Amino acid sequence: MTHGDRSLMATGIVVDYPSRRGRPPVRVLAGVDIELRPGRVTGLVGESGCGKSTIARVLAGMQRPSAGTVTLDGTDAWALPAARRTALLAESVAVVFQDPASSLNPRLPVARIVQDPMDIQRQGTKAERAHRVAEVLDLVRLPTSAAERRPGELSGGQRQRVAIARALALQPRYLIADEPTSALDVSVRAQVLNLLVDLRNDLDLAMIYISHDIQTVRYLADEVAVMYLGHVVEHGPATPVTDRPRHPYTAALFSATPSLMGAAVQRIVLEGGAPSAGDRPPGCPFTTRCWRVSEDCHSRVPDLEPASDDRRSTRCLHPLAA
Repeated sequence: MTHGDRSLMATGIVVDYPSRRGRPPVRVLAGVDIELRPGRVTGLVGESGCGKSTIARVLAGMQRPSAGTVTLDGTDAWALPAARRTALLAESVAVVFQDPASSLNPRLPVARIVQDPMDIQRQGTKAERAHRVAEVLDLVRLPTSAAERRPGELSGGQRQRVAIARALALQPRYLIADEPTSALDVSVRAQVLNLLVDLRNDLDLAMIYISHDIQTVRYLADEVAVMYLGHVVEHGPATPVTDRPRHPYTAALFSATPSLMGAAVQRIVLEGGAPSAGDRPPGCPFTTRCWRVSEDCHSRVPDLEPASDDRRSTRCLHPLAA
């Protein structure tokens, strides 16, 4: 398989959850397309409840989509028998979660935690597993003494490094980082972000970095997808999407986040909260908060249209001038 054939691709992903009392299903994802390629970081941003973590679970094989396909290096993952799909995704795709304190067994030493995926997959001999543990701890810049400590004896930043080491144990090609720095102090957050950048470069990882913080994503990502109420509303290279947003929601999200670059941005205040997935407005999902809304916006959900001047796409009938 050539380098160009490698990708983890979600196409037309729909996720519906059953609702109570005979009401229609709740649509959490509405036709989402995401593609991860080696050496590239895709940032996925949006408010809580927009579907970011659901697409992460779909990509990792933890959530079966109601419609759409997940293709791993050309193979339709959900068309495989369950055991084969689980093994394939476990070897190729790893996840780093938001809070390491809740995802690491507090009773086990770090070496056992990191070795656990290799034990489950029965990968290598005992000596080879021990060597791999030492190797990945060094990759995430933890001292060898950390191997015998338990998570409670480590700092928050060190625990997140353990979680990253465990994710890398099986040498995955795709890394899903779901809000991995949101529970950390600002200075520690920067260190973990720098580590992820180095790992992407050194290991040629394909990564999706999920966050509500568009500025952090801007620092890390090569391209950005912005989600609102289960839809991708803007998608393209990180710099134009964050510097010159075309979708009104992207502009508001960007303006509400303190800038890592120190640039002054005029705050756009949105009235009201986002509707729930079970109470979608007709037409464009952003109509209830958009200051550019017209009558046409209420009649249909716009397509994700490519722009003529750059490589981004925007789902809006009245996009902002680039």
